[in-house]
Formats: sequence, C-alpha cells, structure tokens
Amino acid sequence: MKRRICIGDIQGCREELEELLERLRFDPASDELHPVGDFVNRGPDSAGVLRVCRSVGALGVLGNHDVHLLRVARGLRPRGKRDTLDDLLAAPDRDELLSWLADRPLVRAFDDLIVVHAGVSPAWSDPVAALAGLDPLVDSRALDFVLYARHCDPRGDRPGEDWPAPGAPFRPWYEFWPRDARETRTIAFGHWARGGLVRRPHVRGLDTGCVWGGELTAWIVDEDRCVQVAARKVWAPHE
Repeated sequence: MKRRICIGDIQGCREELEELLERLRFDPASDELHPVGDFVNRGPDSAGVLRVCRSVGALGVLGNHDVHLLRVARGLRPRGKRDTLDDLLAAPDRDELLSWLADRPLVRAFDDLIVVHAGVSPAWSDPVAALAGLDPLVDSRALDFVLYARHCDPRGDRPGEDWPAPGAPFRPWYEFWPRDARETRTIAFGHWARGGLVRRPHVRGLDTGCVWGGELTAWIVDEDRCVQVAARKVWAPHE
C-alpha cells in the first residue's frame, strides 16, 4: 500500500510545495499526494503548483479557489481584485492544466479517511453520497458547504459570517463529527487558516496559512505524523 500524504492549502506557493516534497522524500512510485484543495490563487505561482502536482500524479480535491478559477476560465465569473491567476490563465499549457484541475473531485474516500476542502455537514448521513455527482460549476447548498463551511448548527445551517466566531447554536462543523460511534473515518480538510492545525479524534485540519506567511503542512496518514515548511514570505495579507 502506498504512503498517503495529505497537504493543506497550497494556494500557488510552488517553492514551499517543492521544499515540502523534498522534506517528505516524496516518491510517486511509493507515495500518494492528496492536497485538500486550493491548489491555486493568492500565491505567486499557481501554474507552477499545478505543473508540480500533475508531474507527481497528485490526486486531491477541489477547493473554493480552484472552483473560482475554473469558473473564471469558462467566463462564468469575473476575476477578483485579489486574484493572482494571470500567470496560469496566460500559460501556454493553460488548457492542459485546467483540464487536470477540473478532473479533481470534491471528495475522496477510503475505508479510514475522507478528504474534502472545507467540511462535511452534520445533515449528511453519508458525506460521500451527498457530494457524488455535484457539478462544481453549478451552485448548490452542498457545494457551498464543502467549499466554504467553517461553522454550522446541528442541522448544517451556516451563519452569515464566520469571523468573529459566531455564538450558539453555531460551532465548528468538525465538532459534529463523527455523527455516531459507527463512524470511524478521519476527515482531512483545509480552508481554515485562522483555525491552524487541528488534531482531534477523527479530524485533521491542515490549513496552516502558507500563503499568509504561515506554514505548508503535510499529514502522513498512516504514520499520523505532520511535516511542515515555513512560508518564504507573506505572499498575501490575511483576509
């Protein structure tokens, strides 16, 4: 069985990604790379990140910035003022990179692991089934949750804002996981730089804010061990 490695939000930080892969002694012949989404945007080299991930056979899932890019490329959404996607949208291999990214699903599941970008709703009896077949180019309640959720109530309803942290009945979505004692899978997720590294039973939060000047974090699933590299600089001011 290959060594499974989940990586938090990369967001265009190619140099940090390459350094982390070196630290991990990553070998595509014996390792699997599972980025938890947000491969691109805000950082300096989104095209480079996709080239690296593609070259090592990375798997992973889509994040909100990835979906934003795919919609911009299709003319379904305007570019944001803070986007750093020009290098990718003008790249000679743009179409190949976008096609590779679009092939990422919204969820990957194993017997012991679920990988998503932001979170899973307590309203979903089966998160994988709830997300199966969703089109990332078409808005839906489930898509919104898996890409953006941080807090929710026991029904899966989200507050209007996540910062400052909302009060009751809203809590971090992962406090509702697992739903019952029969659920033994661990969820690996990103999207929450302010939350930092999260290690609790059946939950691993891996967004440690590399693009904001923090770290890029890898979690080696089968060793339950984290490896981090520091950001080279603050690539974007924190939102």
